[in-house]
Amino acid sequence: MGATGSKLEKALGDQFPEEERYFGLENFGNTCYCNSVLQALYFCVPFREQLLEYYANNKNVADSDENLMTCLADLFTQISSQKKKTGVIAPKRFVQRVKKENEAFRSYMHQDAHEFLNFLLNVLVDILEKESKAAKSSPEADKSSDKIANGTCGPQANGVHKEPLVTWVHKNFQGILTNETRCLRCETVTARDETFFDLSLDIEQNSSITSCLKNFSSIETLNAEDKFFCDKCCSLQEAQKMMKIKKPPHILVIHLKRFKYIEQLGRYKKLSYRVVFPMELKLSNSVNDADSEYSLFAVVVHVGSGPNHGHYVSLIKSHDHWLCFDDENVEMIDEAMMQTFFGSAQEYSSNTDHGYILFYERTNAKS
Repeated sequence: MGATGSKLEKALGDQFPEEERYFGLENFGNTCYCNSVLQALYFCVPFREQLLEYYANNKNVADSDENLMTCLADLFTQISSQKKKTGVIAPKRFVQRVKKENEAFRSYMHQDAHEFLNFLLNVLVDILEKESKAAKSSPEADKSSDKIANGTCGPQANGVHKEPLVTWVHKNFQGILTNETRCLRCETVTARDETFFDLSLDIEQNSSITSCLKNFSSIETLNAEDKFFCDKCCSLQEAQKMMKIKKPPHILVIHLKRFKYIEQLGRYKKLSYRVVFPMELKLSNSVNDADSEYSLFAVVVHVGSGPNHGHYVSLIKSHDHWLCFDDENVEMIDEAMMQTFFGSAQEYSSNTDHGYILFYERTNAKS
C-alpha cells in the first residue's frame, strides 16, 4: 500500500497538486461498487466543497444523530485533511451506515453502482430537506440555521404556493427534462416537466454518447393502442412524443444501460457494446438550442462479463492528470488509455472493462 503511494508520488513528482489527496479505499467484501462511486463524488469538487462545509457546520453533532450525510462528510474530511498525500482509508463507518439504512446493500453479493449512486443522492436530499424544515420550525430559527442545508427555499407566490427546497445536491446534479406530446390532429403541444439526477441511456453497438443522446430525444409516434388522450380534442388521437433537456445540470451524470433483460435467457445480460464517450461533450438537444459544454472528470467502470459478478473501478481526472482508483490502489494512467474503456467492437472479447457511469462538469455559462 505504501509502495503504491510512493509510486504515485514519484510519477507525479513536482506536479503533485499542493492541496490534493489521492487515497485508496479499503474493500470490505464486495464494496467496490461503493468505493468507485465515492471516489467519483469526492472528485466532483463543488459537491466535495459543500460536504466539507457541511461537516464544519455540523462536526459536533451527537452520535445518536449520525446519518448517511454525517458519515460521508466525516469520510471526505478525513481524506482531505490527511498529512500524507497518498495512502489508504477504511470507509468502515460509512459502509456500516449504508447497510443499516438499506438492506439491499447488506449482503456480500455483487451490487449495482448506479443503484447505489441513486440511493445515496436521494438520501442526502431527504436529510437536507428534513434539516432545513427542522431549522425553520424551531423557535430560534434564524438565517444562520439555514447553513445546515446550504440550500435556499423559493419565495411564496401569493402567500400560498411554496417552491420546493433546492438543496446543494440539487444545485449540483439536478436537471429538468420536458416531455412534449404533439397531437397530430389539432397540433396542440402538451409539455410535462420532470427532474433528473442522471440520464439513463439505451446503448447500441459501435455508437457514441452523442448518438445515444440523440436517440433519447428522438421523436416517437403514438398510434394504434398507444394513442394519446388530447384534452383539446377530448379524445384519443395519434401524436408525436419527444423528450428534451429543459435545464441542463451543472454535473451531468450519464448511466449507460449495459445490463439488459433477455427474455429468451430469462436473465440479465451485460452488453459489452463499444460506446465512445468524449472528453469534452456538447449537449445540443436542449430546449433553448444553446449548446451546453461539459468536460469529463470521472468514469465508473464495470469490470466483468456478467451483471451478477465483477468489479468496479473509477477513472478520475484531477488537475489535468488521469488516475485509476481500484479500491486500495491508486495509479496514474495515460489519457490515451481511456479508449480501452469504450467497450468491445465484437460481442466476444477478452476486454471486459467498460465505462458504465460518466460524470461531466459544465464548463460554459450556466443557464
